[in-house]
Amino acid sequence: MFVCCFFIINLSANSYAQGVDIMSAEEAQSTFKLSERCPPSFELTADGVCLLLTQYQFYSSVQNKGLGGTRTNLPPHRDGFTPAQIDLGRYLFFDPLLSKDGSISCASCHQPDKGFSDDLDRSIGITGEKVGRSAPTLWNVAFVDKFFWDVRATTLEEQAQGPLFDALEMGNTPENLLATLLSNQHYVEMFSQAFPNVFEQGGTIELSQVYTALTAFQASLISLNSRYDRYAHGYHEALTEREIAGLNVFRSFVARCAECHQPPLFTNNEIAVIGTPEPEGRALDIGAEKTYDAPKLRGAFKVPTLRNITKSAPYMHSGRYDNLLDTVKFYNDGRGNSVPEGEDMLLHWHISEPNLTDEEMDLIVEFMGTLTDESLTPQIPSSVPSGLSVVDDKFQALNDK
Repeated sequence: MFVCCFFIINLSANSYAQGVDIMSAEEAQSTFKLSERCPPSFELTADGVCLLLTQYQFYSSVQNKGLGGTRTNLPPHRDGFTPAQIDLGRYLFFDPLLSKDGSISCASCHQPDKGFSDDLDRSIGITGEKVGRSAPTLWNVAFVDKFFWDVRATTLEEQAQGPLFDALEMGNTPENLLATLLSNQHYVEMFSQAFPNVFEQGGTIELSQVYTALTAFQASLISLNSRYDRYAHGYHEALTEREIAGLNVFRSFVARCAECHQPPLFTNNEIAVIGTPEPEGRALDIGAEKTYDAPKLRGAFKVPTLRNITKSAPYMHSGRYDNLLDTVKFYNDGRGNSVPEGEDMLLHWHISEPNLTDEEMDLIVEFMGTLTDESLTPQIPSSVPSGLSVVDDKFQALNDK
């Protein structure tokens, strides 16, 4: 079992597929037969489900372990899905059929080669207009218990329903989505593979199965084999001297980056009011104040993971900064430097006056580059049951503007 923890297969993202004709049901049975194997870094149990294996599972405490407590265990996570459920979720994730008009898929805003984000300050929905916030990365969401920037969902199943049925995002309705899937013989067959007990008892596709499959796939997006991880596990040559110096600044009580971006996930799964500025001309986004009806959380947002952070620019909930150095400079400019006039925001206690030098800020940015690990990037389907483009042409045209 221990060997499995180091066995990483690099599944690089394939080129996005072009539109194809709908295949016959007979072809679908072979072409879309779901996998019977777990993704890399998961172990298939005797019960037929996939359990995650990581070296971090062998750690239980920060006391006397690793480099200043870097060898610590991970929080609880989601796994235990079957290979077929994970693979069905992969097809659903890349299929624009899930949107109202077949124009965008989940992958339109969460593209594997862009850190499972989309390179936009604010994502584009079916209307062709930008939505309110940027698309957060999906790496390591198996460990997360708060979703959306304003943490209005607490499970991946609940989160999935947000973009699916939001009029400005995928614009679908539960009734239309279910009817569309039921009219597609490819998906009827695939759901029967993924949820055999339901179909053996005379059942058919249910919305809860859609949410389970999407959750299963997203929970398989694991990124824990970066150069930083190898360093934390004891291979000191994995980082350069400058990157180690950047780690030391990052973890220092002066910079306090690690207060919220705690290793090994580089998030604490909490929300914080930091007073980040909105793009010019946009009103203040009140964030989690609305979720909790709590004025003290005005302008509070989820602390994002820094895993694969170099791949997921621009940064902040509104994509305010297009590079990491400017993002770091925001924190260094001092407490409340961008709070709008007339706003009384309860800033998080660690937002202070670090007074970092230019060299120290550069070192932090260099260190964050060591958190890149895309070795478990899933394979993008060459085609999907709907016959639509995996990342649709309409979205790509809008994204390229």
